[in-house]
Amino acid sequence: MRWKKWLENWDMTSLKINVKFLEMEWKPKDEDKAAAWELYIELLTRITTQPLPPEDGVEKTALDSVYNLFDLTREIIKRHGRDCAEFTKLAIVVLNQIVRPFTARWHRLSEQGAFKKPAQCQAFRKELAALQTQLTRYTQMLAALAGVEDWTKLENGD
Repeated sequence: MRWKKWLENWDMTSLKINVKFLEMEWKPKDEDKAAAWELYIELLTRITTQPLPPEDGVEKTALDSVYNLFDLTREIIKRHGRDCAEFTKLAIVVLNQIVRPFTARWHRLSEQGAFKKPAQCQAFRKELAALQTQLTRYTQMLAALAGVEDWTKLENGD
């Protein structure tokens, strides 16, 4: 299977990826599967995929949790080394194209006091919900890569 087809299967074709890269073979190794499993568990248990009801949580804490995906992913990649190249390619694109725009925008706004304003908190939660949709899809991709059951809908009755 080629990268392009694998991404199409997950409706992730909006990612901007080099055409030559998309034509490369998708050949995950055991190290890719192990790395995917580690990040899969992190994503499942963070605000990245879990609802944040209006009456609960703290916006800054949620933003920090999303931002921590960068350090977590780097550590996972370093621990599994060069043999988790397929995982690494996918993770880099998701971090840079999906997570970074969100964290960059809200980090600046947070520093400017946005989370002291109810309207800004509401806007953050709305954008977080949109990000969660994308990260849930990514989490499902990681489950497939790891070769494990998808637990993203375990708690909502689907």
